Amino acid sequence: MGATRVGPQARREYLARMRERYETADRAAKSRLLNEVCEVTGYHRKAAIRLLRRPAVRRRHSRGRPVRYGPMVVGTLRRIWEAAGYPWSLRLQALLPTWLPWAMRRWKISRDVAAKLRTMSPRQMDRCLRPFKSELRKRQYGRTKPGTLLKHQIPLKTDRWDVQVPGFTEIDLVAHSGDRAEGDFVHSLNVTDIHTTWVETRAVMGKSQHHVQEALEHLRQALPFRLQGIDSDNGSEFINHHLRGYCAMHAIQFTRGRPYKKDDNAHIEQKNWTHVRKLLGYVRYDSAAALTAINALYEELRLLQNLFLPSVKLVEKRRVGARLQRHYDAPRTPLERVAMCADVDRIKLRALQRLAAELDPIGRAQRIDQRLAAVYRLANQRVSPATVTKPRVDAARPVDAKNAPTRSLENRTERGFPQRPHASQSKSSSVTRLTAR
Repeated sequence: MGATRVGPQARREYLARMRERYETADRAAKSRLLNEVCEVTGYHRKAAIRLLRRPAVRRRHSRGRPVRYGPMVVGTLRRIWEAAGYPWSLRLQALLPTWLPWAMRRWKISRDVAAKLRTMSPRQMDRCLRPFKSELRKRQYGRTKPGTLLKHQIPLKTDRWDVQVPGFTEIDLVAHSGDRAEGDFVHSLNVTDIHTTWVETRAVMGKSQHHVQEALEHLRQALPFRLQGIDSDNGSEFINHHLRGYCAMHAIQFTRGRPYKKDDNAHIEQKNWTHVRKLLGYVRYDSAAALTAINALYEELRLLQNLFLPSVKLVEKRRVGARLQRHYDAPRTPLERVAMCADVDRIKLRALQRLAAELDPIGRAQRIDQRLAAVYRLANQRVSPATVTKPRVDAARPVDAKNAPTRSLENRTERGFPQRPHASQSKSSSVTRLTAR
């Protein structure tokens, strides 16, 4: 008599049922069950015995190394990473010793979790955070026009910065115009120091020569060292007699880059993304209330970025075959780099060091999120870019503006996480990694 044809799934279910009977049967009953199993399945008698004696659930031995960093460690690392604004893993490892004590107070982190975070390598941080990283399409709107013939009286600077003292800076103006350039709208004046990576930002309404000069004076007073030089693009907001006379009066060296060559001002272009675009996105702000709210945001942000977030600086570039190898120094905060300089304002430096010892960086990051939400509500959505993808809103960080990027990973598709852009979509991927270099 031939064996009955049954499918694999039916055969497994049949064997599972017969296994229960086989385990409790006596010798004679087991013989009869084996005869039936062989007839139904077509198995050899010895094969049927092995299958019926096999445990119902097979234990699978895990392969590879044991998991050292569990959900608690990864979850804590992610929370600190998000609060710090999604820094590169090398910078994230450098800021952990400062941020962990505050995180242990706020989130009741165990000593075991804290010890594992302190010993985690940057490469392991990348592996743990990889599932939470995604991409963002970046759009750029240029609103700068070349200056007048006065630019020929301002020298060009195209060589690599090689300064060993603070005070030599690059400056730029970032437009928050949305889809249209007509009318008055808010701009962000960004200043970054080459030697210390210190960054100051101030919002102005429009880009009149008078307003830009006033904002630059405000930033000059906030710097913990003397402003010795500025390097700008060729926009009319910088190439004018007001700013040239202001620089001459305060003994400030004034240089400019070549027209349409953003690489001449690479340092400030990086800061335009990390300190402005990543927070405020590409929506339009054109009200006095938005101007006040953005300046209040920048006051909070300057302390977080300059006192608590380490940065790296490019030491050398070397070509190896077809690839370019870049080597960076150890991550340090801008405040640490300022403290290593001799020519700084010691009164301001000591005041900033006291703030760094007293302020809670996690609480500061939460206040920045609250100010960002207030700023987003003041955006002019009628003339802002349309949203390409619908963001997933984090309940902990509500966002009202449709196109406003946020600091949370869920809402950027590292502030629109804000998520790290893909290199094929824009150059902001490398910019995000080169923060404050």
